[in-house]
Amino acid sequence: MNLDVVNNQNEKVGSLELNDEVFGGAVADHLVWESVVHANAAERRGTHATKTRGLVSGTGKKPWRQKGTGRARVGETRNPLWRKGGTVFGPQPRSYDYRVPRKVEKGALRAALAGKLADQAVTVVDALAVDEARTKAAVALLRRLGVEGKALLVDVALDEKLALALRNVPDVRLVPSNRLTARDVAGGGRILVTRAALERLQEVLG
Repeated sequence: MNLDVVNNQNEKVGSLELNDEVFGGAVADHLVWESVVHANAAERRGTHATKTRGLVSGTGKKPWRQKGTGRARVGETRNPLWRKGGTVFGPQPRSYDYRVPRKVEKGALRAALAGKLADQAVTVVDALAVDEARTKAAVALLRRLGVEGKALLVDVALDEKLALALRNVPDVRLVPSNRLTARDVAGGGRILVTRAALERLQEVLG
């Protein structure tokens, strides 16, 4: 698989050969799904909480004696059977994160990139940079590269000026190659990746 490499003016300046063993073959959608679900779960705040009988306001005194009143026995007014009592087995603060094998994460990223390559949604650029840290410069760069709407920019080392210029551009993200995930690629729309970053990804995922 050969991809054209363009410069910031969208002019072809070379080509890049990709290994079919890495980015070819059938796309493992199930790995992408598993990686996306894991990433979403890891970002859940998990701050939900309910009050147990130990947290509900009220006294711990026994309302009436155990026997002889004809009423049901009860130990305190905070018990879960009473109105305004504690909650049994309610949600408590916790982390929703769980471990996913490293091979699954690598396979998911490989599959996500292969899917974008199959859809011809990947543009390889020799470098991603702007002369000044202004939104206008970033928008002009994207327009020259034919990007409209959602896009994901990937580079080995992020250009500081470009990162500042993209902050106010909606639906456009700049991600370093060592932090790239399958969720980023799958939901990134158009992919703009530098030649160095794609070579690094091919080496890591091979």
